[in-house]
Amino acid sequence: MTPVSGNPGAHNPVPPGYADHKSDHLDRLHKVEGQVRGVTRMVDDDRYCIDVLTQISAVTRALQEVALGLLDDHVRHCVSDAVRSGPAEGDARFDEVAVALRRALRL
Repeated sequence: MTPVSGNPGAHNPVPPGYADHKSDHLDRLHKVEGQVRGVTRMVDDDRYCIDVLTQISAVTRALQEVALGLLDDHVRHCVSDAVRSGPAEGDARFDEVAVALRRALRL
């Protein structure tokens, strides 16, 4: 079981819930990087405001898709494993998901 709250600098012997889809998530993030560079060029080139805003919306949606994929992996692996481990671990993971959803939905 992975710790409830990870330490980014610590070595974790348990792979993250997204391990099976890591390359897919990275591919999407690389595409987002390219989109952001494109938006930067559009602003540098003094492109029409609505065109820039349209591209920003596309970047935002692409990042939301990555976030949804990571959340799906988290629920299917980390939360599922925690629930099987016991009620306290399961409750902690459900609390994590609730906080993540509130943050994502800005509630």
